[in-house]
Amino acid sequence: MNDAVVRTLVISPNWIGDAVMAQPLLQRLKLRAPGRPIDVLAPPSVAPVWRAMAEVDQVLETPFRHGALQLKQRWQYARLLRQRGYGDAYVLPNTLKYALIPWLAGIARRVGYKGEARHGLINVMHRDDTPPRPMVAFYAALAADPRAPLQAAPRPRLQASAGAMLAAADQAALAPGQVLVVFAPGAEFGGAKRWPAAHFGALAQALVAAHPAIRIAMLGSPKDQAAGAEVLDAAGAARASLINLAGATSLDEAIALLARADAVVANDSGLLHIASALNRPVVALYGPTDPDHAPPLADVAATVSLRLACAPCRQRECPLGHHDCMQQMTSERVWSALRPMLLRQA
Repeated sequence: MNDAVVRTLVISPNWIGDAVMAQPLLQRLKLRAPGRPIDVLAPPSVAPVWRAMAEVDQVLETPFRHGALQLKQRWQYARLLRQRGYGDAYVLPNTLKYALIPWLAGIARRVGYKGEARHGLINVMHRDDTPPRPMVAFYAALAADPRAPLQAAPRPRLQASAGAMLAAADQAALAPGQVLVVFAPGAEFGGAKRWPAAHFGALAQALVAAHPAIRIAMLGSPKDQAAGAEVLDAAGAARASLINLAGATSLDEAIALLARADAVVANDSGLLHIASALNRPVVALYGPTDPDHAPPLADVAATVSLRLACAPCRQRECPLGHHDCMQQMTSERVWSALRPMLLRQA
């Protein structure tokens, strides 16, 4: 396609949560140039998140294998991008291989962070020499001049159609008007970020005791099916109110179901940040990661973190072997954060 209109290309991060937190960058780009179409080049696993953003004109799915250089394939793909008439590109991953694509495509203005010493490949270079900052501000800063002072960023915004929400509700066997709480018991990063299944099960029991007609849906990737099954086993008599949809929904369907949810309880994961960007009430559970680095930004949000001396360790598995940052986070504590949200919704 060879459009007369100059277009903008955004190259997506590889993680769902990071893609959500990059959305305010698009808000700023669209505010600056309302008539300029924005395309996003994204891995297939992340593409549904970008399709839920109003500012995106078209999502292009990357054909590359994760972690592979595939220089010939990147050169061939860059030739296709050259025909689309991009005036600028924003390279959100910090790797060299993603910065190669807009350079090979001949895109004149290539914006990003220094990353893997990408001098030349990135010609509008931002430096992350400042102390660690929240991810939303980190990405949104790319819309400004590299020398500009940091500004407060808008919060991420996603959307789902009414039709998609109805279809997702049917998939969850949700009755019209029935209260829906979504659990996200998995975490792609590793086991250390997962709140124990026994605690999720105890929370389900508290929910059903307070709201007997409630529906609790568990969402996640196929890797999270086992975590969902463990929660079912731990829920005891409340099990009949739960449905394990981890691995049974596409990400598009999960986004639609989250948009219908009355509240969401999630580990620090992509689903947490999707729910927050859909402006659903969320309870965010943080153990080995920093709750100040990527907090939920919904109107109604609660962050639960014990802030132990050993946290945030940012490790995939507990290096001390006790996992206290999640084990000692009781279901009562999470229920005390969740209960007012449901009362407010009612």
